[in-house]
Amino acid sequence: MLTRKQHELIRFIQVRLEETGVSPSFEEMKEALDLKSKSGVHRLISALEERGFIRRLPNRARALEVLRQPEDVGTKAPPRAANVNSAAAVVRPPEAKPAPANDVIEIPLHGRIAAGVPIEALETSATLPVPAALLGAGEHYALEVSGDSMIEAGILDGDYALIRRTDSARDGEIVVALVRGEEATLKYLRRENGKVRLDPANAAYEPQIYSPGEVLVQGKLAGLLRRYH
Repeated sequence: MLTRKQHELIRFIQVRLEETGVSPSFEEMKEALDLKSKSGVHRLISALEERGFIRRLPNRARALEVLRQPEDVGTKAPPRAANVNSAAAVVRPPEAKPAPANDVIEIPLHGRIAAGVPIEALETSATLPVPAALLGAGEHYALEVSGDSMIEAGILDGDYALIRRTDSARDGEIVVALVRGEEATLKYLRRENGKVRLDPANAAYEPQIYSPGEVLVQGKLAGLLRRYH
């Protein structure tokens, strides 16, 4: 048995796919189901995916496919005019439908991160639209770069660093490092002589050296987005 919210969500997704061929955004699903946050949408989608009702299409932004309907949905007569803005709308049994064609995904934008002297990285409720081709598998978020210490790696002040969330990285990878539990910085990660070294990509800056317990990897660079004004 599905919960009421799970029923509402799968119906809403199916209606939107039949009407437009495009999966609804997380914001649209949140509003349609009257949820307080997008994390609630994530939980519902994960539950439906685990039970085989939907699947996420790889390498496509917010693209969902309905694999099967709850039994009580498929047996109901379709409404005369389905309202795609109503999560409780009853849907028609799926026929041939257009493939989802989204190529942009919205990821959380968590403030500014230093590419020079470490500064506090502030989480916000903002999001950033990103071409799906820039992202691979996994959970991602974005940080606005502040400073010039990574310019020799092509990372400039004002760029948006696209970060895949992870707590581990290999030597030589560019990571988001949380220093002493308070400040975050974007640097090359190196380990030597029992220490952690955070290397800039600018000869004007010195490496930052810490004990292992002072540095926590919070993600590694997956891509870069630059806006021109």
